[in-house]
Amino acid sequence: MLLAAGRGERMRPLTDTTPKPLLTVQGRALLDWHLGALQRDGVRQVLVNTAWLGAQIPAHLDAVWPAQGLQLQYSHEQDDFGQALETAGGIARAVPRLGAAFWLAAGDVYAPDFVFDAAQAQAFAASDDLAHVWLVPNPAHHPAGDFGLQESTPGSGTGRALNLPPAPAGQTGAAPRYTYSTIALLKAALFAAPWCDIAAGNPQGVAAPLAPLLRQAMDAGRCGASLYTGRWTDVGTPERLTALNQAA
Repeated sequence: MLLAAGRGERMRPLTDTTPKPLLTVQGRALLDWHLGALQRDGVRQVLVNTAWLGAQIPAHLDAVWPAQGLQLQYSHEQDDFGQALETAGGIARAVPRLGAAFWLAAGDVYAPDFVFDAAQAQAFAASDDLAHVWLVPNPAHHPAGDFGLQESTPGSGTGRALNLPPAPAGQTGAAPRYTYSTIALLKAALFAAPWCDIAAGNPQGVAAPLAPLLRQAMDAGRCGASLYTGRWTDVGTPERLTALNQAA
């Protein structure tokens, strides 16, 4: 599942006429970077949620990707409910059309080196984990990070995700915190009781964030994590988009 429903307020005026995931980096829409990687790594079915200027997204994607072997589906939140449903709300809406375990990536993140590893997805599906998140070193605009990482062996870069309390203002916590890359493997079970109280398929259009569900999974010892050190940018401002294109 690719998340593409946000308004992109901080990207205005660029997003007044173009959905943020269709803004281009090095001549290619942000969504196309993810879809190219998914296609390369053997994923064949992708669901994209939309809201703001949502009709532009299938018009763009359907002109390219079905011919490349991708089967695309859409969850049009603006059409169904008049608004975007945030991350967990949007996923809950789409879960009946997703598998028991699935990849998740935000459509407004540039991560061209990420590998959607089939063997890792299969191992996750067979595990008791509800989630596996990829973390990145904290960018300048998010120095406090989001979650901790308890490595299975020192230096392995993979292990368990930790729900660490934020460090006091101006201080560095005893355990390092990393930033959630917005790329993850998730189980549909995370969007059902006892973890999530949104009705199956989210028929009421409840808007809800994902982070509280991830923190529940971490507290229960059911969320893995890996450190991703490839190229990564949260394309959240026009300045970051300009910097990416100038670096080409």
